[in-house]
Amino acid sequence: MPIKGYHAHIYFDPAEIEAARAFAKAAQNAFGMPVGHFHTSPVGPHPRGSCQLSLRPEQFAQFAVWAPEARGDLTIFAHGVSGNDLVDHTRYVIWFGQSEALDMSVFD
Repeated sequence: MPIKGYHAHIYFDPAEIEAARAFAKAAQNAFGMPVGHFHTSPVGPHPRGSCQLSLRPEQFAQFAVWAPEARGDLTIFAHGVSGNDLVDHTRYVIWFGQSEALDMSVFD
């Protein structure tokens, strides 16, 4: 399936939420992308607090150059959006920072 877009999930612990909000705001200012809800506990396959950024394919290359420095100590999990959630979260993935185990049981 072709990749139609990308999601970048900002992971954070309670002490990092302000840094996550600042990163999301900076990304929105730089790329004009929608910023999702700040979930303060695990949701879906994500192991801790997270916020989803939605990127068009043409935005992702610029984001991928910008994010490594802009993220500070935050972990960003990015993946393609093809319509197949399992593939998107296992094959079409890029980590900015330390990778983390996802809860793949949500795709059973």
